[in-house]
Amino acid sequence: MTASTNGTRRAKTHTVALAGIVTAGAAALTLPFAPGAAADSTPTGGVTEAAERTAAPATFSPNAPNGVIGKAPASDGDERADREEPGRENGEDREKKEADRAEQGEDRDASENKDDKDKGRGAEYQADGTLVTIPKHEQPKPKPASDEDIDRWIDQALEVMEENGIPGSYEGIHSNLMRESSGDPLTINLWDTNAEKNIPSKGLLQVIDPTFEQYHVEGTSKDIYDPVANIVAACNYAADRYGSMDNVDSAY
Repeated sequence: MTASTNGTRRAKTHTVALAGIVTAGAAALTLPFAPGAAADSTPTGGVTEAAERTAAPATFSPNAPNGVIGKAPASDGDERADREEPGRENGEDREKKEADRAEQGEDRDASENKDDKDKGRGAEYQADGTLVTIPKHEQPKPKPASDEDIDRWIDQALEVMEENGIPGSYEGIHSNLMRESSGDPLTINLWDTNAEKNIPSKGLLQVIDPTFEQYHVEGTSKDIYDPVANIVAACNYAADRYGSMDNVDSAY
């Protein structure tokens, strides 16, 4: 009697457990489509009624553009591309600005080069770089440096000349310097045959560019208008051609 009763109880318990599993399974099937279905505790209607009551709306389709399948998931790359798009635009802007700066730099360099050419008093150049010549009577009047400056430049030039074995004296340099430029270091001849050939005489001792480049002395400025460099190069040329600047007493 006791064993039979226990067996009956076990059978009932097993049946109830199976029923619970079936019921739980039905409820589990409805959860993905209706999260709120678990809150409905009405026992009537069974699994079919619960499924009909909790079925997804007809307008939802996983293949639709707004569905899970119809919509491609965003990748890290896409998000990165969206984030980097402004960066690319900024990069293009930076490149454009750099190009503009480079162009401005070229314009500035051209302007500086033109200023170098125009350093001579009253000099003007054509667009192609050739000197604008003028009649002799229109030559700008020189603006002599002070006697102190002229003395100092000649003394400095004589020191360089001595170091390089170039002959010449203060008197020989000073007399030629005053005749050629009146002591104006920015004098440029705008009217003679050299000017017409686009190689005008420049500086204190009126040296043309080819002569200055050939007889330039290392250690002095490469600017033909620099007083000391101009004197030394002119004396170096005079020594080669006449033996010394002291032997020059006219245009040379």
